[in-house]
Amino acid sequence: MVSSLWLYTALIAVVGLERLVELRLSKRNAAWAFARGGKEYGLPHYRFMTVFHTAFLVACVAEPWLLSRPFVSPWGYLFLALAIAAQGLRYWAITTLGPRWNTRVIVLPEAEPVTGGPYRFVRHPNYVAVVLELLVLPLVHGAWLTALVFTLGNALLLRVRVRVEEEALGSRYASSFANTPRLLPGRR
Repeated sequence: MVSSLWLYTALIAVVGLERLVELRLSKRNAAWAFARGGKEYGLPHYRFMTVFHTAFLVACVAEPWLLSRPFVSPWGYLFLALAIAAQGLRYWAITTLGPRWNTRVIVLPEAEPVTGGPYRFVRHPNYVAVVLELLVLPLVHGAWLTALVFTLGNALLLRVRVRVEEEALGSRYASSFANTPRLLPGRR
């Protein structure tokens, strides 16, 4: 029988492959945006983000293997369900933005803000998905140190990222989302 640790490692490998597909989509969308006059912001923090998210996936696997973290049912299944829900939210955001979705901050001049889909509820649904994923994906197999360290690190990173993104999007974005919470529905 295949151990839960090997299944978890396979899950993280699938998430890693998914991220590579997203980076390819992001590259294609960046070319599309630049061809339409898009301007990029926040490149220094973006480079750090790529290293951070890669280290996260490595830590997700390393902690359970090196520290013999067990899979604890039913908690592991609950965290897995939440990780899947985070992916659903991520893809809802990606689909809603279409070719304007990107892992980088690239702003199209004069483009109207996207206010449909999950953007009706929060300004940054993709970041909500990332926050949830960084918290629960390690916990699927008991990697609580990884969950703690990367959730706190991501909070610091998002402080920079959200500020850069919202400043880059400008006053039209600010007025369109004046009554929409940043990350938590119902909170201003």
